Amino acid sequence: MVIDVGQKLLFTELFISDDEFALILLVILTIPSINVGIVNGTEAEPHSRPYMVSLQENGKHECGGFLVSENFVMSAAHCWKNGVNLTVVIGAHDLDNYNYFRIPVKFYHVYPGYRRLKNDIMLLQLEKPVQRSRTVEWIAIPKTNKDVEANTICSVAGWGKIAFEGPYSSRLLEADVSVIETETCKRDWGNYFSESNMMCAGSGRGFCQCFLQGDSGGPLVCNNIAVGIVSFFENGNCDKPTVPNVYAKISQFLPWIKEIINDLQ
Repeated sequence: MVIDVGQKLLFTELFISDDEFALILLVILTIPSINVGIVNGTEAEPHSRPYMVSLQENGKHECGGFLVSENFVMSAAHCWKNGVNLTVVIGAHDLDNYNYFRIPVKFYHVYPGYRRLKNDIMLLQLEKPVQRSRTVEWIAIPKTNKDVEANTICSVAGWGKIAFEGPYSSRLLEADVSVIETETCKRDWGNYFSESNMMCAGSGRGFCQCFLQGDSGGPLVCNNIAVGIVSFFENGNCDKPTVPNVYAKISQFLPWIKEIINDLQ
């Protein structure tokens, strides 16, 4: 589905309202949170991840994202709500020094099958193309629908919270994580987890090098390829997780991604 900035859309395909969904989650022991900063991470070398972007509303960081072409940013679908205008900040490291560029979003391409935690991916079409530079570059995505092997060491980065009750980070933080077996993810998350279009990564139970609020939409990077999108984690328990963090699996959406991007060529 393509949503223009000025267009109104009623999500009549949802079976329950957000309020009803929240009430249901309150009675579940393990509650996934989709408003996800890097915990126990380290500051990234400035501009070592030139594909990273900050999605902002009224000048405030809301989510992460990443450049996949000169015209498109990829992020999590839950990072945008109908009627909200987001601005894409590119070329940033420290969000407090304002040494970066802002680009408005022209169109919001939300995956047609997005349902709350499911199919959590969108493409943001920029108002104008970005120019490659030392601080701005796009990252490769998978070319085929092939899973990343378990135990592969990957990385995440973002400007989100550094503790569950802590502040946002003004500087880009990063952390290494390990891809976890699909069977383990399915066992730990149950019906929340979709084997076909999700994947898990983490740093082990009881210790967290992971994402938190504000890092949603950022990439899971393995061997310099963005393979996943930060989606959700165990609500209220990121400092000492009992289940791994979950990412949308980019390779599952390749036909849709190619259709959207190629239509602009």
